[in-house]
Order: sequence, then C-alpha cells, then structure tokens
Amino acid sequence: MALLEVKNLIVEFPGRRGTLRALDDISFAIAPGEILGVVGESGAGKSLTGASIIGLLEPPGRVAGGQILLEGERIDHLSHEQMRHIRGRKIGAIFQDPLTSLNPLYSIGRQLVETIQTHLPMSADAARQRAIKLLQDTGIPAAEQRIDHYPHQFSGGMRQRVVIALALAAEPKLIVADEPTTALDVSIQAQIIQLLKSVCA
Repeated sequence: MALLEVKNLIVEFPGRRGTLRALDDISFAIAPGEILGVVGESGAGKSLTGASIIGLLEPPGRVAGGQILLEGERIDHLSHEQMRHIRGRKIGAIFQDPLTSLNPLYSIGRQLVETIQTHLPMSADAARQRAIKLLQDTGIPAAEQRIDHYPHQFSGGMRQRVVIALALAAEPKLIVADEPTTALDVSIQAQIIQLLKSVCA
C-alpha cells in the first residue's frame, strides 16, 4: 500500500475577482522508503502541494477537490487540531528557511524535547537523550553542549540540521521538504542532501 496518495488534488484561492485555481488535478503516490522530487518553475505550485499535504495552506487557500490519503486514510478534510496531531507524529516538515521553523526565544533542546514529548510517551530525561542523539545524527558537533544553545547561535547550515532533527523527532512515516537547501552554501547543500537520503534508507 502507498504511504501517501494524492488523487486529483485541486487547490483554489477565492478572491473578489473570482476564484484562482492554483493546483489543478494533481495525482501521485509515494511508497514507504521512496523519495519523490517535485520539479517546476517558480510559482508552479510545488510549495502549495507540500502545504496541502501537511495541512498548512494559507487562507483563503483551500482544497477544493480530490483526496489526500496517508496510509489509506483521508487527511485532507481533517480539522486544524486533528492535523496538528498528524503533523510531527506521522508527517515531518522541513522548510526552506530554518528561522521560520525555530522559536528564537527557546533553546533548541527545549524545542526538540517538547516536540518529542508531545508525540511520544517519553520522560523528560529520555526525550533529552533522544534530542541529543538526533543532533548527533544530523551532524551537529558537541551536541551535548549545543543542545542548550539558541537558534541565533547556529550558522544557517547548522540551523537547517536542527530543523531536520525536529522533523525526525517523533519518528514520522513521511517527510515533506520544501527546498530545504536553497538558503545554504553549496558545500552544505550536499551534506544536507546526503543526510536526507540516509534518513530514507
């Protein structure tokens, strides 16, 4: 069975001058362990497709037709609260700009531990150990010390590694990555791509 199925997806933006159809009849399926790349020019709807899957369409955007199924269950008609439980636990998200995914007021350790404890039955100590392991796995040096640092204390490449660790925190089945290397140096891009490939292996 496919992990994710998108069937005849239509996304529309109602406006004063009529309705803009931003996605028209999009269909694809992803098997467990499979990597699917969506390619297209700027404005083609790549980010909208990802946002639709994870339930983060910006209003007034809405799914106007079709279905999105995760492990055979429809998720496109769920409430914001129901999707919040699926996001993180079953679907991880990695965005283009890591600063939009990280709270500047909290240490990265607090953000990781809260995410882990929200979705997995773990004590604070166990969650902290998992957070350190995630940081190590994503290539953050001296993870045991850096876990208590704040986002501004990390470089762009390191922040993106933290975002990947956050996306993996609750062991999701699916990861939606929206241009996760665009804001990074070319040398860092290759490392991040390799990291994402290793996660899917």
